[in-house]
Amino acid sequence: MATRRGRRTSGTAVKIVVTGPFAAGKTTLIRTISEITVLSTEKSITDATRTQKTDTTVAMDFGRITIDRDLVLYLFGTPGQDRFDFMWEILSEGMLGYVLLVDASRPDSLDDAVSIRDAFRRMAHVPFVVGLNRAEGLDEVEEARVREALDLEPDVPVVPCDVTDRESVKSVLLALLYAVVDSLDRPTAVEA
Repeated sequence: MATRRGRRTSGTAVKIVVTGPFAAGKTTLIRTISEITVLSTEKSITDATRTQKTDTTVAMDFGRITIDRDLVLYLFGTPGQDRFDFMWEILSEGMLGYVLLVDASRPDSLDDAVSIRDAFRRMAHVPFVVGLNRAEGLDEVEEARVREALDLEPDVPVVPCDVTDRESVKSVLLALLYAVVDSLDRPTAVEA
């Protein structure tokens, strides 16, 4: 398969979903890391949420990042508004894992993430990480609060990030890839 730059890749392509509440930073995360121009389905907001931002994703965002010659991540961003939640199931089909992105500067973002986490738990049993956008860091108290609010298992990584910073976004995606590898190394109930 040839890429835009004429390189040949024979690696594995995997699907990663970036989900989370309205205005958590999903589109920005994908735009920050994607090596291609992001396909985005943003439309102007016409309701009261316009005070938070002017556009919202109504179907999906799509980007791509090549990790190395053997691994390419296809990134699919979901809409954050509940009225577009039918897209969550469509976009989750075939995913290797997902990022649940939360805006750490808005308490309602964490509350809104609970229903999204519940929906994704029902749709697929795959590894995920929680990305805390706009978090300066993560102390034990803040991590415990996030874990309790989202009812997270101990092995789910919680990663502070800045979705406008490429290195920060890389750290979130690497945490997810490590979680996927860890899940593959765990014995299944049949093996145990």
